[in-house]
Amino acid sequence: MIDHIGFPVSDLAAARSFYDRALASLGISLMMEVTEEMTGGHGAHLGYGRDGNPFFWISSGGGPAGGTCHVAFAAPDHATVDAFHKAALAAGGRDNGAPGLRPHYHASYYGAFILDPDGNNIEAVHHGEPT
Repeated sequence: MIDHIGFPVSDLAAARSFYDRALASLGISLMMEVTEEMTGGHGAHLGYGRDGNPFFWISSGGGPAGGTCHVAFAAPDHATVDAFHKAALAAGGRDNGAPGLRPHYHASYYGAFILDPDGNNIEAVHHGEPT
């Protein structure tokens, strides 16, 4: 089981604006900020999560942003996947797959894909029947 994941972004302020808005639709919010001073010059880090657990991190340090990362967030239902897609587009993300069934993964795989400001493929997915 993965405890947390993180990757560098090219513009931490722009990424923060995007993720603050896009992840709110999934009940995920900024929980922790680690400054560059706190890391001894190894970049600033923002931890997003819920229930006291920051499990998704973005940072200004740790190497150049590569735009090659894919992260899928679990959604409780189809409506939440739809809300994520709408919120992420409004936050400046680029469509990389509108909400819908992806039967090539499995019969009830319902997902939506967005490219963040660095080109990372961010997904919300619900594995189950519509509720």
